[in-house]
Amino acid sequence: GMYVFLHAVKGTPFETPDQGKARLLTHWEQLDYGVQFTSSRKFFTISPIILYFLASFYTKYDPTHFILNTTSLLTVLIPKLPQLHGVRIFGINKY
Repeated sequence: GMYVFLHAVKGTPFETPDQGKARLLTHWEQLDYGVQFTSSRKFFTISPIILYFLASFYTKYDPTHFILNTTSLLTVLIPKLPQLHGVRIFGINKY
């Protein structure tokens, strides 16, 4: 859910005075006006990591669950990297 909410859906849920500049940006790119390493961005980055550790611990590091949890963690963390700010890989979510 976090990936879809922060990295896949573009635009804003309400009308903004920016005259449509935000319509091509995801919520993550709009968060804190694009400034990196703010407290809210750190929270959204650390929360999936904590959930990953909890899920791994409670599944007793079962290999199947571990691979699924690691894959889902990477799909959420990689788009949050500052190097990928505004980048559309393979043109996905370009428009």
